[in-house]
Amino acid sequence: MACIRPFKGHRPKKDLAKNIASYPYDVVSSEEAREIAKNNQYSFFHVVKPEIDLDPKIDLYSPVVYDTAKKNLEMFIEKGWLIQDEKDCFYVYRQNMNGHEQYGLVVTASCDDYDNGIIKKHEFTRPDKEDDRFRHVYTTGANGGPVFLTYRPDGGINQMVSSVVKSEKPLYDFVADDGISHTVWQIKDSKLISELITKFKKVDYLYVADGHHRAASGSRTRKAKAKENKNHRGDEGYNYFLAVLFPSDQLKVLAYNRVVEDLAGKSPSEILKGLSEVYELVSQGVKVPPENKMVSVYLEKKWYLFKDNSDKSKYSSPEEGLDVAVLQSRILAPLLKIDDPRTNSRIKFIGGIRGTDELEKLVDSGKYKIAFSLYPTSVDEIMSVADVSKVMPPKSTWFEPKLRSGLIVHKF
Repeated sequence: MACIRPFKGHRPKKDLAKNIASYPYDVVSSEEAREIAKNNQYSFFHVVKPEIDLDPKIDLYSPVVYDTAKKNLEMFIEKGWLIQDEKDCFYVYRQNMNGHEQYGLVVTASCDDYDNGIIKKHEFTRPDKEDDRFRHVYTTGANGGPVFLTYRPDGGINQMVSSVVKSEKPLYDFVADDGISHTVWQIKDSKLISELITKFKKVDYLYVADGHHRAASGSRTRKAKAKENKNHRGDEGYNYFLAVLFPSDQLKVLAYNRVVEDLAGKSPSEILKGLSEVYELVSQGVKVPPENKMVSVYLEKKWYLFKDNSDKSKYSSPEEGLDVAVLQSRILAPLLKIDDPRTNSRIKFIGGIRGTDELEKLVDSGKYKIAFSLYPTSVDEIMSVADVSKVMPPKSTWFEPKLRSGLIVHKF
């Protein structure tokens, strides 16, 4: 039984929505964010990546970074760039990328549900990244970027969302510089809000699609705030975190590719031999695997397509047979000595939206020696792994389009 709650969102003035809305904090580097926001004082990067307003040499985990985030958020509100709704609301958030549409319900989700397994996870978090988001949320007292949650499709919920889209005028409707359109509607009707809450009480589980560190930071913030509050009741705003809920059949998943800095002391021929002991070499020159159980490898300016012929039914748990898991357990760990991809600095993860050109660029630069182009993990695979309380290797999925930060802010 999933618990969702409406809230009085802080959101942009209508004419500032496009300027304020930013990518999530974790999909661009500090340098990229600084460049994007350099001529845009309204960019929400000033809140979710506040280091862009500080010396580029600063420690990203310095207290001044989080203090700057808080100061900037308060400034956005004081100047009227962000306004707060007068009553508790839900919101509908539609995205369109190249004709692919998805409709999400913007809510606050329960930290209890996260802690008790109603909101299911499929990845471990990285300690440093979790600490960073916890400090950001705790210091600002706000969720600036939503957690991307999914659930198995429910026709009744779809009809309710569709009724809002058909009958209400959007709060915002704009096309971002990357060509992705973003449209937001407000749900103020108390009866419809109650019906949606009741409907989600019949949804057994929600699943974290994207934003594991944001979800974990919400839970940790709740614990810290509850400990400090002598009159803690359990219904305070900090007991909930900002989320957007999408039905799983509307989602688009791309691959999350990998590059590795070195060959762990091995020659290219030894690496190819090691790969051939695990996979069957199918062809050369193929950059993107055409189906699952395949991986394309870029080494010394050549692409090699390999196929995994192992019987996935022999794996004792669904996560063990995933393409990303086989790559990690049988290639990255034993052959390239990437023992823990969450902490090993020799590996870098490249979102599928950047394409194989980015992989070639990184390897050809000499900074990295080998790249792996993967077939996307499916949403059904994600939920199957989460349902048995297992986890996938980190950075196993890349969801597109990305949710914008700053369109709806949950300030507690």
